[in-house]
Amino acid sequence: MPTLPIEIQTNAAPRFAVIWLHGLGADGSDFVPIIDELGLSGAEGIRFIFPHAPYRAVTCNGGYEMRAWYDIISLEPTNREIDVAGLLESRATVRQLIAREVERGIPAERIFLAGFSQGGAVAYLTALTHDQPLAGLIALSTYIPAPELQIEEAAAANRQLPIYAAHGIHDDVVSLELGKKAKALLEANGYQIAWQTYPMPHSVCLEEVSAIGAWLQAQMRAKAQ
Repeated sequence: MPTLPIEIQTNAAPRFAVIWLHGLGADGSDFVPIIDELGLSGAEGIRFIFPHAPYRAVTCNGGYEMRAWYDIISLEPTNREIDVAGLLESRATVRQLIAREVERGIPAERIFLAGFSQGGAVAYLTALTHDQPLAGLIALSTYIPAPELQIEEAAAANRQLPIYAAHGIHDDVVSLELGKKAKALLEANGYQIAWQTYPMPHSVCLEEVSAIGAWLQAQMRAKAQ
């Protein structure tokens, strides 16, 4: 039976939701501490949802079972070979989480998707192929693992989706080149991306977290007008 997501609300009556996907081998608790660092005091109430990826064998790690949104078959600095079926399975999981928030009273246009590394790859695909307009997408230290699928299934509803993407210039897990390839692919297909790099490895830094918080607040203010 799947482990229930971690949920944290910034007040008793949240009007927005952020579904935040962790990276390979981590779990939903990985980004919980980030909430206090986002500087959201005085902002609209948010329900943060941190789901856990299922355990699965990961080929590039010798078949070792760990929490993974999909199997990665091979790692190269400029490419990834992945199990697309697993990617689609995880997209379906996130779509269910979006639908659950809608049922609980937060409409899709007030739901953000966020993800780090492998979680960001799932967030890219899910957000930009979703058939209802979402509030925004945060893609951190990540890449697009299935470019043809990403573009072929792109949804008109999210062509104008606000996107914040960031990457470490010293990332030796998901290369900066992979992050830039994702940005270039989307820009070539008409998306606008707020892109930022930071002098860090495969991680997040306080400056980046502060920028994410400011971006979130700006998007929420825009929705409230």
